[in-house]
Amino acid sequence: MTITAKHSHTYADLPRLMGLMTGDEKHGPAATSTLDALWVLYDRVLRVRPEGTDDRGRDRFLLSKGHGPMAYYAVLAAKGFLPVEWLPGFGSYDSPLGHHPDRVLVPGAEIGSGSLGHGLPIGVGTALGLRAQGLDDPRVWVLIGDAELDEGSNHEAIAYAGPAGLDRLHTVVIDNSSATHARPGGIAARFEAAGWSAATVDGRDHEALYAAFTAAHPGRPRVVVAQVEPKNP
Repeated sequence: MTITAKHSHTYADLPRLMGLMTGDEKHGPAATSTLDALWVLYDRVLRVRPEGTDDRGRDRFLLSKGHGPMAYYAVLAAKGFLPVEWLPGFGSYDSPLGHHPDRVLVPGAEIGSGSLGHGLPIGVGTALGLRAQGLDDPRVWVLIGDAELDEGSNHEAIAYAGPAGLDRLHTVVIDNSSATHARPGGIAARFEAAGWSAATVDGRDHEALYAAFTAAHPGRPRVVVAQVEPKNP
């Protein structure tokens, strides 16, 4: 398995690609908050490629924060998973690019998402399924928003994954201060209390994100809290 094939688009092209998507219900803040983390993952970390979306040995990326998928679609287009020509139709009746990603319609999407709180439990199940099949190389990545930690299903997943030693499981929490029941510094501490390896970084700093994403964490799942500007400053 190799890193995603190179394409002509770069990070600098992402604002233009996102600008092709118009219409209602864009959830702009939800999309832009994830842009840098998504780019670093797909550009430098994830072992996925457009021509191998069904490879058994691929990494699995689950976008749980699926109610603002514009950045996700822009990155997938930049990396050749879907045609750039699809982007202007975002959200229209006959477009495969809905307001929530659909794994049946969007090349490279692993789950249909948008209902908060589902992605991390699915990620735990995916990591367990890969382990049961003896597939020890693929990594599972889940991107969630800090507000999803208001959902109890996530805390059950966090509590299980640490003691289960799911070291192929990685979670990226986009922290834009939108959680109802959060407290400063509490996100990383919650994961660490359950046996996870944790780091908190600037969610706009690509080198800091890359270092946190690739740090060793033997025997433990990994969480990276990516702090970005508040949703409602």
